[in-house]
This record gives sequence, structure tokens and C-alpha cells, in this order.
Amino acid sequence: MIGGSNAADELATLPAWPAPPPPIGDDERGARLNRARALTDAIGATALLVNAGPSLRYFTGIPWNPTERLVALFLPVVGEPRLICPAFERGSLDAVLNIPAEVALWEEDIDPSGLLADMMSDGATLAVDPLLPFHYGENLRARGHRLIDGSAAINGCRMIKSGAELALLQHAKTMTLEVQRRAARILAPGIAASAVIGFIDAAHRALGVAGSTFCAVQFGQATAFPHGLPGDQRLEENSLVLIDTGCTVEGYHSDITRTYAFGRVDDDVRTLWALKKEAQAAAFAAVRPGVPCENIDAAARAVLEHAGLGPDYRLPGLPHRTGHGIGLAIHEPAYLVRGDNTPLAPGMCFSNEPMIVVPDRFGIRLEDHFHVTDSGAAWFTEPQPSLDRPFAT
Repeated sequence: MIGGSNAADELATLPAWPAPPPPIGDDERGARLNRARALTDAIGATALLVNAGPSLRYFTGIPWNPTERLVALFLPVVGEPRLICPAFERGSLDAVLNIPAEVALWEEDIDPSGLLADMMSDGATLAVDPLLPFHYGENLRARGHRLIDGSAAINGCRMIKSGAELALLQHAKTMTLEVQRRAARILAPGIAASAVIGFIDAAHRALGVAGSTFCAVQFGQATAFPHGLPGDQRLEENSLVLIDTGCTVEGYHSDITRTYAFGRVDDDVRTLWALKKEAQAAAFAAVRPGVPCENIDAAARAVLEHAGLGPDYRLPGLPHRTGHGIGLAIHEPAYLVRGDNTPLAPGMCFSNEPMIVVPDRFGIRLEDHFHVTDSGAAWFTEPQPSLDRPFAT
């Protein structure tokens, strides 16, 4: 249903939400470290350095955002892991560390690159997280160490989700789909985008998470801009609505977009909405283990180009990639885009969102996520049925 309710009633009638699945356990985290060691050895390095951020959380359980102060995991191919951390942060680190590891502390007037250098033998090769700040890498090179890109080791682990990860992702996405459903019900002429955003955050919190990780609410012409326009719009009758939002459960992301009609919309909007849905379905149908990621993008674009849109990124058409990986980061490798030849494998998770943009008029994005199975793909959330019916139930 679109409209006919209000924020207070929808928040009051939200169902009691099931408890989330169990968090990632010690055994799984240990297996991740062993897999990372093997992949690090395979690329010719003696150790892997993982910077603060989603990858550090993946391997250690530490939900630490990167800053100018180095917090990182040093994982040798042979030997125990070590955590590099500012001395004054030791207590906070110990409270969230979920693996056995030695902690190497540095004071504010010390260059922590020296700690890293002391952990390696002369001339050793270090595989480095691509998110490591540049100057730390340069300091290590100046000390005689060889650095190589550690993406193959880090992404080789993170791209393939375990059953426990899939369950956490499913929980987050099911939750956000319910929030999207409730948001559609509170729409009314004159409602401000900010009011819808506030409701979505409150609804996520009511279901048991720490609010929305992001939220975009766009009406009418603003839907033609993939990430919206500045200012606080108000909804008018006979407008297109685009809402894109998500949350996290144990760090694992949801990210769902719906585009639907509030009242009547022009016939060409309906035609392109149906074409967008066809492109999304074509991308889903193209998924098979072993197929390069770029083929999924090509399948969606073929539908649009056959209808006269594009080609490539030209507008009217699809201005961005068809999809992105998702997990502990909302956008993470691999990507459904031309040039990404990563072969699909069971356990990989992606958005499917081949948007159509008609410049300065409107845009249509339907975003659902799928995971790769042994035989194809499986949706986390059921795609939008129609322009006037945003939700299957």
C-alpha cells in the first residue's frame, strides 16, 4: 500500500522482530586467518597487513574505523597474528578483540612503521591492504621492505560469504524491506523528504538496530540524480518516489531501493519502469558460477540498448555499474561492471540495480540483492512487482 497511514501508527504496529542470527564465531574467524595466510603465501608475501576498517573487523572482530593513527593487523604466513595499536587505545582494543593476538603498542611521538619493520626480516615482502595510508607504506619501503598489493588475499577471503554471513545479510535485508514497506504507507501530499528519512531511521531502530546506515528519499525530478539533490523536497501528487536505505546487523549491510508512483505518472515512465525490471531480471538470469562478473553487467545493458537506450553510459540509459559486492562494506569487491573479470562463485553477494536515468526528468532504480548458488542466483529480497505495487506482500 502507498499512503493512507502515518508515522506514529506505523511505528506503533511494527512487529516484534526475531533475534538476529548468531555473530561470527571463533572457529570461523580462525578459518579466515588460515585462508588469508594461504592466499598471502600464494602471492609471494611473508605477511599480510590489514588496516582498520571492514577487513580488520572481518579477521579480528574489531569494528574500528580508520583514522590518522595506525590500527592494523599484522598476519605472518608462519606465526601468530599481531595487532598494532596506539598505547592509549589498548583498553578499547582489548574489549572488542576476538582472536588470540599479541598487541604491539606505540606512543604518540613514535612512528608505528618502526614496529612493523621490526616484525619482518630484512628484505621481506609484505602484502598490504589497499586502504593503508600511503605514507606508512612509503616508510616501510624506505626501511628496505618490498610491498605488494594484498587485495588478492583480503578479497579472496571476504568475497565468499559463509552460511553465517549469509544469514546475517538476510536478516538485515529482510528488516530494511519491512521498513521500506512502512515508509511507503506514510507518504502524503506535502510530506518532507526529511520526515520520511526520520521515520525510516526510527523504524530501523524500533526493529533492533542502531538506525539507518544511510537513507536517500527523492521525489519527482530529483530521482534523475542517482544520489539526489541538495535541499528538503516535499512530495507532490502524481510524482515518482525513489527511496534507497539500509542498516547493518553485526556489521553486515542491507541496501534496498524502491521506485514507485505516488498517483498518476506519464506513460513513458511506466514503459521505462518495465524495461528497468526486465534488465534487472536479465542480470539475475545470467548468474552462474564461473561466469565473469562483467557478463552480468553486459546482460542488463543488452536489454536497455536493444530498446534504444545508451549505449554504454550515455543517457537516457544506465549511468553506472549494474551492481556491487556487499558484506561488511556496503560497496566491496567484486563489481558487476565491464572490466571486472572475477569469476562468480557460490557465496558471492551482489546488488542488482541497473538504473535508468532520463536527464532532468526522472530516474528509476530497483535494487535488490542476490547471492550466487551452485546453480545460479538466489534473491535475498523479492523484487518489486510493479510501478504501483512496491512490495510483493
